[in-house]
Amino acid sequence: MSLLAGQFDAPFPAVDWQPEAMALLDERHLVVWSHAQSRRTHFAASLAQFLGSQRETDVVTLYGRFIKDLESFCHQLERSIPVDRLERRIDGTDGVTDALRSRESVRGRSVARCRYLVWNDADVLLRADEALFGRLVDAMLGVSAEAEFASEDLLLIQRCVFVGGAALADYAERSDGQFKTWLPDGLGEPFWALVTGVDEPHVQMSHIDGLMP
Repeated sequence: MSLLAGQFDAPFPAVDWQPEAMALLDERHLVVWSHAQSRRTHFAASLAQFLGSQRETDVVTLYGRFIKDLESFCHQLERSIPVDRLERRIDGTDGVTDALRSRESVRGRSVARCRYLVWNDADVLLRADEALFGRLVDAMLGVSAEAEFASEDLLLIQRCVFVGGAALADYAERSDGQFKTWLPDGLGEPFWALVTGVDEPHVQMSHIDGLMP
């Protein structure tokens, strides 16, 4: 039997949605959602695999089903981004923002020019602790903007993909949510707006059905 797809009565369908999804990430972060857990899982796994096949690219996958507080978030982050120490805090020395800024790579491997963070089931933490979720989103998007617009180091493009259900979509539509506005710090202009010169995060929300057949 021939292994060529064209020789089968029912050829395998061409899988070409991943490049289009990656192209969307050129200029923005993505929030993608679906009511169907199987669709969310398939999307996240397929996209992460495709992104990881690109040259000079790192993919950090966060399994949100197991992220319910800052400790569990850091537990996963420090197993994907090599850092000497990750304190259980967002800001400050050795905190989450420092880890997200890290560009340490394995010896013999070139430093990545692109990093993608894919957060599966992001709405689990959103429902458990909305305030913490907003602070982590703010840090992830803020460090990404800093790397692109305010860093003197070699250019690093860092993009985030948040995958979840209807609760995530509802949050993404809120004008006070951290997908649409930087977290205020009580000192006037939000920190990330001041540091990066970017007025607001660049995030697009899409239903998975609009991206993946």
